[in-house]
Amino acid sequence: MIRFIYFTILPILFLGLLYLMFWPVPIEPVAWDAPQNRGYVDDYAPNKELAKIKRVSLGEYSGPEDLAVGPDGMVYTSTREGSILRHVPGSGEVSVVADTKGYPLGVEFGPDGNLYVADAYKGLLKIDESGALTVLANKTSDGSPILFADDLDITSEGIVYFTDASTKFGAEANGGGLPASLLDIFEHGPNSRILKFDPATGETTTIHEGMSFANGLALTKDEKHILVAETGSYAIHKIPLDAPENARVIVSNLPGFPDNISDNPDGTFWFGLTSPRSAPVDMLSGYPFVRKIVQRLPDFMRPQPRNYGFVARMDENGNILETLQDPSGGYALTTGAIDGPNGAIYISSIVEPALAVLER
Repeated sequence: MIRFIYFTILPILFLGLLYLMFWPVPIEPVAWDAPQNRGYVDDYAPNKELAKIKRVSLGEYSGPEDLAVGPDGMVYTSTREGSILRHVPGSGEVSVVADTKGYPLGVEFGPDGNLYVADAYKGLLKIDESGALTVLANKTSDGSPILFADDLDITSEGIVYFTDASTKFGAEANGGGLPASLLDIFEHGPNSRILKFDPATGETTTIHEGMSFANGLALTKDEKHILVAETGSYAIHKIPLDAPENARVIVSNLPGFPDNISDNPDGTFWFGLTSPRSAPVDMLSGYPFVRKIVQRLPDFMRPQPRNYGFVARMDENGNILETLQDPSGGYALTTGAIDGPNGAIYISSIVEPALAVLER
C-alpha cells in the first residue's frame, strides 16, 4: 500500500498540481476591485412581475436575444440559430424573414426602413424588405476584424453605433456568444470598443474603447449621447458623441450582469440583467493568478450564469424608474425588453425557445 501511494497516488497528485498551476489558458486575468454586492435592495428590491408573462413559442428556434418593432408594427427578433423572426402581436404567429447564417444579436430598424443587425459572427449587417442581406462591416476601416458585434442603435441620419464586445475572444472562435463572454468577463481585460459606421462614406471607426465587455447600446432621444452597458463591471455608461473621452458611469454596482439597452419613445430605456452576480467572480477580482487556476477546472466547476428574470426601466441619467423581476428565473437569462404594440412589454433571452410578453 505504501509503495502504491508513493509511486502512483503521489505522482498523480503532483501532475494534477502542475496542471492547475501552469497549464496554458486563453485568459490573462486583470486585477480589479469589484464593488461589494448589495444585492436586490432599494431600487432593485425583488418583485414577481415577470412571473406574469405569456410565452410565444418560437418553434424550432431559441435565444431571442434582442427585439425591435418594425415599421409594419410587427415584432422582430434575432435567434441563436441565425434566423431573424417576425411575430404578429396579439397572436402566436411567428415566421422567418431572413437567415444571417451567423449569430445575430442586436437588431434595430433604421430610418430607411431596413433592419440592421449586429451579428457576433458576421459583423454589422443590413436586411431589406425582401430579406436580402448586405454585410456593411466585418472589420474597421484600419483593417481590425470585428469579432463580436453585439448591440446597436441608429441615428435619424442613418449613422450606426454598435459594440464590439470583445476584440480578443471572438464569438465564433470560442464556441458562441455565451462561452466567449464568460472568457472575456473572467479575464476582465479592456477588450471591447464602440464602433461607428457612416453610410455616407462606408467607413467604420472606433470612437471609444477600454471597457470590460461593452454590451448593450442605445442613443438618447436627442442623439447626442449613447448609453452603453459594461457587463464585466456591472455598470452603465453615458458617452457624449462629440467628446467620447468624457464618458461617465451613470449606473454602478448593479446586482447582476447588464446586457441589452433599448430606447423607448418617451425617452426612457429598458435594460436587462442576464444573471445575478457571481460571488466567486467578485471574490477573485483582485487575484489574477487564482482566476487562471479556476479557468483550468472543468466547466461545471467554473462560475456560470444563474437564472433570475430581471429587466429595468431607467431615464437617460441612470435613475431607476421600475423593475420587473422573477426571482425563480422562470424565463431564463433575460437580456432586455422593449415597449411593444398595444402597451405590451416584450422581454428577450439568450436561451429561451419563446418570446415573453407582459400585458399591462
